[in-house]
Amino acid sequence: MQKTSTRTLYDYWNSIRGARSAPDRKDIDPTRIREALANTFILELDESDKFSFRLAGSHLCTSYCRELKGRSFSTLWHERDHDAMETLMRAVTEDHAVALVTFQGTTALHTKVSFETILMPLRHNGSTHTRLLGAMTALDEPYWLGVQPILEQRITGLRLIWPDDVALEDTVRDVATNVANNGGFSNSVGPAAMPAVVYGRTARRYAHLAVIDGGRQ
Repeated sequence: MQKTSTRTLYDYWNSIRGARSAPDRKDIDPTRIREALANTFILELDESDKFSFRLAGSHLCTSYCRELKGRSFSTLWHERDHDAMETLMRAVTEDHAVALVTFQGTTALHTKVSFETILMPLRHNGSTHTRLLGAMTALDEPYWLGVQPILEQRITGLRLIWPDDVALEDTVRDVATNVANNGGFSNSVGPAAMPAVVYGRTARRYAHLAVIDGGRQ
């Protein structure tokens, strides 16, 4: 986690969930995450079974030069990454993993900026399937950010974190990076398929993702 807002939100989420796999929506106190609030968002499952923004912080909306509330989260991503993001979000909502994603945003003038985003499960009416808590922060803030809207974004790397070692023996899973150049996503489906080798390291398959075993942090 490279940005303070990401770490702040993750640490807060981890502290309020206690022994649960995810905290309840009503447990969140915005005053406890003031430093991260402008970059924080909540997603909700909409009528089309896709996630859209229920809430979005001011810095996040500024990066896109528009209000994000009610807008689709899925459509922000390049079509090549749609399957990967859906798989990732299932890992969060169903398996209660935490997803850490880096991506590159591009404007109409082909200027680019890198972002870090985190997705965490959030309980609502007893279920973790309809809400997600997250933060999205630019790794650097070029002078034009907030003037030139981000129109396209492509995944450059991602990681799945199991805070309580749920289902897998390592706390952190490094997932294939440099997606655009190296084709790090697998076409295989289903968790824990046969091992493979990715970038010279032993990897498992998690749905569309090649998951590389990582060390504890």
